[in-house]
Amino acid sequence: MKILVLNCGSSSLKYQLMDMENEKVLASGKYERIGEKEAFITHKVNGEKKVIEHYAPDHAEAIDFTLKQLINPEYKVIDSLDEISAIGHRAVHGGEKIAESVVIDDKVIDTIKECIDLAPLHNPATILGIEACKKVMPGKPMVAVFDTAFHQTMPKENYIYPIPYKYYEKYGIRKYGFHGTSHMYVSKRVAEIMGKDIKDLKIITCHLGQGSSICAIKNGKSVETSMGLTPLRRYTNGY
Repeated sequence: MKILVLNCGSSSLKYQLMDMENEKVLASGKYERIGEKEAFITHKVNGEKKVIEHYAPDHAEAIDFTLKQLINPEYKVIDSLDEISAIGHRAVHGGEKIAESVVIDDKVIDTIKECIDLAPLHNPATILGIEACKKVMPGKPMVAVFDTAFHQTMPKENYIYPIPYKYYEKYGIRKYGFHGTSHMYVSKRVAEIMGKDIKDLKIITCHLGQGSSICAIKNGKSVETSMGLTPLRRYTNGY
């Protein structure tokens, strides 16, 4: 089974094509400056990096051109797009409604739209990517993996802010947590390296990147995290 994984930004597209039989990355890269005349793609395949300038007015064109690189006779990694079994989308904010990875349907898209106010830079881009894939590869099953989902196991005393409760009831102001896919993976990897069952461990994980957060994980579940309401870091973190 071959899975195409996409991470859409407002003007960028990161991608990987993975062969799940051996967990090998067949191709990866990044499309930058989507919507600008200077748009270009950096495509990595077989240990080589290819930089191609190509104007992409929108994400649909960027995804379409990216797919063409996967079957380009000069450096193709698959013979046909039919070999791609499914598409995975990294999504940031699913609010309280989504607590696990989900198959994308109209209801999921509506939930992502409902959370735009909480992730104004990320959720609109995710929707653009989903709609673009529906246009370029109609009927292909898609799954969304949410940064917030892993943290939905936090107890209420940890995710409710010490402010009037009406703000949570009316506006959904609470700690949601982010970088969940990273924290989940790192904690499972720690347990694997230690040779122990993650359900018997208490772990502190640190995600360090353009955005950073820490997470307390008990028995494999998130119980507390440093990043709160929104991924707009400098102003609304739950520190």
